[in-house]
Formats: sequence, C-alpha cells, structure tokens
Amino acid sequence: MAVPGNPDAQIQAFASFLLRYHSPDLRSILLSPDPKLHYPLIISFAEILEFDPRLAHHLFSRPSDFLPLFDEAALRAHRVVLRGSDDLRGSACEKAYIHVRINVSGSPLECPETFPSIGRVRVKHRGFLLTLKGTVIRSGAVKMIEGEREYQCRKCRHRFKVYPEMETGNRVVLPTSCPSRGSKGCEGTHFQFVEDSMVCHDYQDIKIQESAQLLDIGSIPRSIPVVLMDDLVDIVKAGDDVVVTGVLSAKWSSDLKDVRCDLDPVLVANFVWRTNELKSEIDIPDDVMKKFKQFWSECRDTPLRGRNTILQGICPQIFGLFTVKLAVALTLIGGVQHVDASGMKIRGEPHMLLVGDPGTGKSQFLKFAAKLSNRSVITTGLGSTSAGLTVTAVKDGGEWMLEAGALVLADGGLCCIDEFDSMREHDRATIHEAMEQQTISVAKAGLVTTLSTRTTVFGATNPKGQYDPNQCLSVNTTLSGPLLSRFDIVLVLLDTKNPEWDAIVSSHILAEKGEARKNNSDGLEHMWSLPMIRRYIHYVKQHFKPVLTKESEKVISSYYQLQRRSANHNVARTTVRMLESLIRLAQVCLDMP
Repeated sequence: MAVPGNPDAQIQAFASFLLRYHSPDLRSILLSPDPKLHYPLIISFAEILEFDPRLAHHLFSRPSDFLPLFDEAALRAHRVVLRGSDDLRGSACEKAYIHVRINVSGSPLECPETFPSIGRVRVKHRGFLLTLKGTVIRSGAVKMIEGEREYQCRKCRHRFKVYPEMETGNRVVLPTSCPSRGSKGCEGTHFQFVEDSMVCHDYQDIKIQESAQLLDIGSIPRSIPVVLMDDLVDIVKAGDDVVVTGVLSAKWSSDLKDVRCDLDPVLVANFVWRTNELKSEIDIPDDVMKKFKQFWSECRDTPLRGRNTILQGICPQIFGLFTVKLAVALTLIGGVQHVDASGMKIRGEPHMLLVGDPGTGKSQFLKFAAKLSNRSVITTGLGSTSAGLTVTAVKDGGEWMLEAGALVLADGGLCCIDEFDSMREHDRATIHEAMEQQTISVAKAGLVTTLSTRTTVFGATNPKGQYDPNQCLSVNTTLSGPLLSRFDIVLVLLDTKNPEWDAIVSSHILAEKGEARKNNSDGLEHMWSLPMIRRYIHYVKQHFKPVLTKESEKVISSYYQLQRRSANHNVARTTVRMLESLIRLAQVCLDMP
C-alpha cells in the first residue's frame, strides 16, 4: 500500500505494481535500440484501482504530482528487470525516458463527471485526471519546449531544478531565496545557471472539437486546445477522432491591446487514443442480430418483400419514392474497396446526387441519411467555400496551422451538401480529388500535406429553370461534366401535375400528422425504426463483402457497352467511372446471405 506524503514509498509501491503486471512491457522497452527516445508504458486505471485503491485515488485527484512519480517508478522498475534478466545482457540497454500513460477505458473514470463533453468542462475539473472525446480540427507543428533547468546557489553551492510554468507561457520563475534545507538555512538570493543542464521536450498544440451530432439544435460545438509532449506528438492529424486523457490546466491568453486578458483552459495530455477505426461502431446486442437473421430466414423465399419492409422505415414521412429510398440505403451501406497490384486504391464509398424540383423531398432525404450515419456533417452550398469544405490555413499565435473542413471532419462517414447548385464553380472544383481519390492535397502558407477524406458525398440540387428531359444533366443543373461523372447515383425528382398522385400524397401526409406510428423496433415484420435501421446498416456493412460472379460481370459489361453506344446527351456520365460505379453498386449487400 502507498504511504500518503512519502514520495519514495509511493514510487516503490508503483514500481512493485509494474514488476508484477507489466514486466513483459518493460522487457520490450529494454530491447529497443535507441536509449534516448521517449517510450510509453500504457497502464489501465482499472488495474491500478484493483492493486491499490488509495494510490488510484491519489492519481485521480493529484495527477500533476503523481504522474512524475509514476515515470520515476517506471525507470526504477525497468532497471530492476535489466539487472535481474541474464538473457537481456548484451541485447538490451537502459533507457533515459519512460512515460506512464493512463488508459481509463473500462474503469470508473468513464462516468460523466470525469468524462464530460467538451462544452461541459468547468473550473471544478481543474487539477483532476480528465478524459475528453472529440475530433481534431487543428494540428500545429512539432516544436521543442524547455522542460527543466538546473541552477546553483552562489552562496552555498546548492543545486536545484526549476520547471517552467504553463500558466505564464512557459516562463521560468526563480525562487525568492535558496531552497536548501540545511540545518542553518542559506537564504541566498543569487543563483547561477548550470551549463548543459537544460532538458527539452517535443511539443505540439492541437485543438479538438466535440461532435455536432451530440448537440441540440442551435448549440455551437465547443473546442479546447490540447498539449501533446514527447512520444505523443505527431500521432494524430486533422480529422482524426481521439479520446484524450490528461490534466486540465489554464494559461493566460495573449497580450493584445484593449483586450481583456483571461485564463484559457488547456488539457495537458497524458494518453491519446485514436478511434478512427471505431468511427462507425454501433452497439448491436446479440438478440438484435438474432432478429436480423430470423427476419431474413422468414423472407428467404421473398427477398423483395424483406427489402421493401426495410425501405419503408427510410424517410417514412415521404410517400412512395422507393427508388430513392433504395438508393439512400445503397449509398449508406457502400461497396467494397479494391487495391490493385500497384497499390492504387479504388474507393468503395458511392456518391449520390438528387436533382429535383422544389418540394420533392430532397432535403428530407439528406437529413434522414445524416441521422442514419453515425458520423455525418451537413452543410449548404450557399454557405460553403472551398476552404470550409476541404481545409483552411489559420494563423494562431504567429504560427500557421491547418484547420479541417467538412469533408475531412466527415472522414469515414457521410457529408451532406444541400443546394449544391448555389456553390461557386471554383468551390465545386476543389472537391474533385476528395470525391474520387478520397484525399485532399494541401499547399497553403508553406504547409504541404495530404489529408484523408474517405467519405460519402450526398448532394441535392435544383434544376436550372424547367427541367428538360431532352437536354443533358450538365445543361439542366449547371454542374460540370467531371463533377457529375463522380456521382455513382444521380436521380431526377420532378413535380408532375397528377391529380391522383397528389390525392394519395396529401392523404399520406395528413395521416402522418394525425397519428403517431405504432410500430417500434421490437417487431421487424412491420416498419423498422430509425435505431434499428442504423444497426442493420452497420451490421451488413461490417460483416459482408460481396464478390462479383461471372454472370454479374457479364451483365455489368453488357449494360455499360449499351450505355456507351446510346449516349447522346449524357456523355459525361458514360465514362469509365460509370463502369466503376456499376461494380461498386453491385457489391452493396442490402440483404443477409
């Protein structure tokens, strides 16, 4: 058990914990060749809590004091492993820097009090071990920062270390008198810097923002700066989803004329977990999976009836339009990504464009698709620029940084762009690379990089004037041919004057307003609920990767050649990209085999 107030006893207690549970990790660190690198040692908070609850409480309530002690304990433990292992001699070397990284996953610290949203961070959280979740919207350059200095008293020759203070902009403040604890006390006031005693660390500033999907309408997503040091630098980039555990601190804002100087919150990271591979993770209980399998076993002889049952739950407030609902389902599930022999990737995410008259339900389909996707960004063409869609360079504190746009933030999800025709031609041209190559190449303000945009683009646009079926899409929509060829599905919705259809639609809308739907997610024989459709889309997307058969390849090839021969107006739509779109859509799995 750790002894409160005795640092050496606390170091020894944690060192014994490391030797008992993490000797293999220490051995792997010892076998690493470079002795001057910073090595992480990831420890679960639940393990510490089980080993010594009092030590875990001290770590949570006073992380600034105990994390350095844990680093010292890791160094002490790895020396014990080195001396006690004869097989490591000659192949292992002692390391100078080992940092204990605390992972709170699966521990009591995942409660809302210690794992709040970024917008709910308050002064009461300062000084505690805090965990925040968000998306990296800004990533700065890796710098070098001073970590400690050593001074010597001119009077008694006592040496002591001084650490920079983050609150004052990493300024080094010397003590007013000599900190020597001798019997008589020195009380000297003149100190001399010891040469070659400065210790520097790698340093990087990033900014994370909370997910807009978790906020109410009208709420602004909040962000907080995060400080990464040593082995944590340069492991995340703009657009990454991260979970950061660290210590909430504060620093004075920049000194500007006629601007009040405030304390800005900042999170000093101890552990960073990239959750990009978990972007689309949705909890699917075993009983729900059994319902899916039972549903398709009952519909084995009539698969179209099962398909139509699922499609009824997509945008149920719109009557009919099963073709559009089927296209929405195919777009959200997506195809299979291919990688050729040269390493070139062919995207598996299809793009969809709705062209239609006002009042045909385009925006409702966009918003419902955003609800079905676990990660989505909604924007409009009128308020979007090329920088807002891709990436922009901003200047913060005299340094240029990259800030992610809508397509980068929607990486791994869905980006909905309404009023696509309202965008300027220059702004529309900037998303060509993002839609086809799924990357964004940036060269701004001396920053040259490439960001990932593995996203599905769902656009909606109005036709230019009255839609003319005899003209090509480029003329009817004012969209360029290269941009239209990147959409896998283009559907035209026209408001035809049909009294019978108008009577049916009006009756459906009045029935929807008059009574709420009685069906829920418990039964799959009726209309599926929104959470159930989300789970089903995620399930089939993750578990099934269809492969084209010889017969399907012949059908696709024949249809593509037929379209090439009969292409009179829509020449831009019948390029090789159309063949890739056919293959991509043919590999979408809507039903369970």
